Amino acid sequence: MKLIKKLLVASAVSGLVLTSSLAGDMDLVKKGEKIFNTKNLGNCLACHDANGKNIDGPGSMGPKLQYLSAWPEQALYDKVYDPYTTNPISQMPAFGKNGWLSDAEIKAVVAYLKTIN
Repeated sequence: MKLIKKLLVASAVSGLVLTSSLAGDMDLVKKGEKIFNTKNLGNCLACHDANGKNIDGPGSMGPKLQYLSAWPEQALYDKVYDPYTTNPISQMPAFGKNGWLSDAEIKAVVAYLKTIN
């Protein structure tokens, strides 16, 4: 009986922790989406479309952003921070290396990118 009580309490506590963690993650995703779409921040939408939508004009210069949920977070972070490490002829700016986005802002963008399928 004591074991069952302990298990119930533990599962309730872990449920609360998970819920607050998910809420924090959603806040980070929303912040990343704002940076992605805001002209004077990341402005990623200027060169990339998300979720494989076909568009002409803005958003058609860079590669389509799709299936990014499968990418490791560190690989996405590195790509935003300094894309030249993996592609020396990339046209994408080094948002982190150039100081245009902070570490926290890049992490928010990565959280948003991880939601793109």
